[in-house]
Amino acid sequence: MQGSEAYVIGAGPAGLATAAMLGRAAVGTQVLERDQVAATWRRHYNRLHLRTVRWLSNLPGLRFSRRHGRWVSRDGVVGYLERYVEHHGIEVRTRVEVRRIDRERDGWALETPAGTLGSRFVVVATGYNHTAWIPDWPGRDDFTGELIHGSEYRNPEPYRGRDVLVVGTGNTGAEIAVDLVEGGAASVRIAMRTPPNIVLRETNGIPAQVTGLLMRHTPARLGDPIARVMQRLTVGDLSEYGMPAPAEGNLTRVRRDDVVPILDVGLVDALKRRQVEAVPGVERFDGSAVILADGPRLEPDAVIAATAARSSRWSITSACWGRRAGRWSTALALTPRRRVCTSSATRTRSAGSSSRSVSTPAGSPARWPSRPRPRRRRRSVA
Repeated sequence: MQGSEAYVIGAGPAGLATAAMLGRAAVGTQVLERDQVAATWRRHYNRLHLRTVRWLSNLPGLRFSRRHGRWVSRDGVVGYLERYVEHHGIEVRTRVEVRRIDRERDGWALETPAGTLGSRFVVVATGYNHTAWIPDWPGRDDFTGELIHGSEYRNPEPYRGRDVLVVGTGNTGAEIAVDLVEGGAASVRIAMRTPPNIVLRETNGIPAQVTGLLMRHTPARLGDPIARVMQRLTVGDLSEYGMPAPAEGNLTRVRRDDVVPILDVGLVDALKRRQVEAVPGVERFDGSAVILADGPRLEPDAVIAATAARSSRWSITSACWGRRAGRWSTALALTPRRRVCTSSATRTRSAGSSSRSVSTPAGSPARWPSRPRPRRRRRSVA
């Protein structure tokens, strides 16, 4: 059973950062990727920019260049990740899909179409946007209009002059709605079940991310009222535009449900100008119609479901999914973190978002190989 000392599954930000740090610790590592480096980022819609400010979005060992501006574009992120691979000399094997992971006596066995690979350590870094998911609304399959997931949306051109319903008030749904307005859609509505918390992406030049980091240790009972006052002063009351104030505070939603607020890039202005109409959540479909909660009936030309994606469905024997554990550095996104645990100790040594864990099998030492750590190199700019 051939293999590497460590395998990282997924060549996104988390997987690449983890591989870079393992390499720095002199652990022989390969990254296995079923598609290509930064595959998810390449598929995002055209106007997407990081919602974290450039200087707080670096992966370990390589900074974003100032030429990317304050908010790095989708293409800027893809180019950065490609340079990250080259800068750290990361070995990435593309077009390799891992279908199953089994524990062996002396490590782990990874099943791929080309055969089985053996390794002492495995990091699952496939992310939380692995598989598009559309709710199974009654009548969905018989809807005569266009229905796509938000991950399939690229730009507003196909929707020019059309009536579009966006379902979901996360950051993706909010930005797609703004993009449709600016791209000439005839009518844009956004459907919501739970009114979202909304903060400006930056206030007086201070990014919302910085404010969030400053308040990360503030108890929710104190932080929620502060955030509510700030939202009222900067965003205002959107109730008359169909978006009432949320029942629960910003910090409560983030910490309990891993739901981040909308970082506004134009939705608030679009609502106030009546360019986007907020409507209740979707209950079901009926032929060409969409039935909303409490009974309203719409007949949009297209529905874009900006609903949550799902992580990959792994078959990992002798392992269990645990609750959030450990502190993770903030990289390209703020997302919920979980880890894989085994009956023996688990060590997590990763940076970035969406990396699950590095685990040692039962009977193996619960630590990384004891090797001299190379001197840290001066950080470069990409």
